Amino acid sequence: MRAGARVQAAIELLDQIIAAAREAGAAADTLIARYFTDRRYAGAKDRRAVRELVYAAIRHAGERPVSGRAAMLGLAQDDAELAVLFDGTPHAPAPITTGEPVAAAGVAPAWLTALLAEAGIVGEALAALVARAPLDLRVNPARASAADVVAAFPGAAPLAGLPHAVRVAHGTPVEQHPLWAAGAIDIQDAGSQTVALAAAAAPGQTIIDLCAGAGGKALALAAAMAGQGRIIACDIDRARLSRLAPRAARAGATGIETRLLDPGKEAAALADLDARADTVLIDAPCSGTGTWRRNPEARWRLTPARLERLMATQTALLDIGAALVRPGGALVYIVCSLLDAEGRAPIADWLARHPGWSAEPLHLPRGMTHGPGVRLTPSHDSTDGFFVARLRAPC
Repeated sequence: MRAGARVQAAIELLDQIIAAAREAGAAADTLIARYFTDRRYAGAKDRRAVRELVYAAIRHAGERPVSGRAAMLGLAQDDAELAVLFDGTPHAPAPITTGEPVAAAGVAPAWLTALLAEAGIVGEALAALVARAPLDLRVNPARASAADVVAAFPGAAPLAGLPHAVRVAHGTPVEQHPLWAAGAIDIQDAGSQTVALAAAAAPGQTIIDLCAGAGGKALALAAAMAGQGRIIACDIDRARLSRLAPRAARAGATGIETRLLDPGKEAAALADLDARADTVLIDAPCSGTGTWRRNPEARWRLTPARLERLMATQTALLDIGAALVRPGGALVYIVCSLLDAEGRAPIADWLARHPGWSAEPLHLPRGMTHGPGVRLTPSHDSTDGFFVARLRAPC
């Protein structure tokens, strides 16, 4: 593909991504994969170049652009070499005309920027939300050590304070490495590994992972428990939860059960576990503002109405989880959000409505105290953004 054709391909993909963001369609990565499945003539260099253009344009525009061309023109405003490729030659985009829509630079839609500012996310902390994310691995201590993994990947480095975390170079083909096949490593952001430590998992415990998804944190808990104890991994998403069993088998993780829950009927499905869990972990559905580095088009998907629905779900999950905690046990609440409306505020409100419960101080290797919990940010911690709180039940 010529350079102009790559730009036009990026514009076509951006049109699809913008429409999907508006209509709650497929994720950008999925759309890019589909696009090139139908265009097998595009070589590896072409695919990489187009993908980089697409994501550069997505990161550049805070508000959802009106079109893929507008998104790419926004990028071209500051890149003369890119602008000259709008020349109308075969397969290249048409020449730029005066007055056509151009996506403005920004970090997020204005309403979200305002909410982030209320939470203290401004300046460099705000800009860091759409920077490129690092690639982190979690080492399975039953299969390898961090030193083994560092030695296996050029440019890899251990992460201070996280004995099982290793950061590797961008583009490292992790899933093609023998250590992956051996179940010695998994891909997991250092922030996710850090907040999982708030569960203080230990052998012999009973832990309920109430929103387990594909099981990343359940696997981290299983490693800490060394196969001794019980983990009940739950979710309402059958497809995501089904990914946990093969991942556990590859890692040799034992003691993990899965339960598929019906939305609105979670409490009934977990009634046999009432007041029996040492710890309930709630990695709650949220806005994902802390993960924009990995999913930058998510900024274009979120609406005030969707945020309100997510906040209602988070409150409901806290109530469901609290009923499962034994006297003196712990409830760990996690969101990959930097909005106080999903972190500090609802936990403070929940504690005010539940006398006897208390927020425990957390001493994690990353993050800063933020209200009743700890907050991690890309700018301060070089991780995804998270809020985590550990709540102690009355005895």
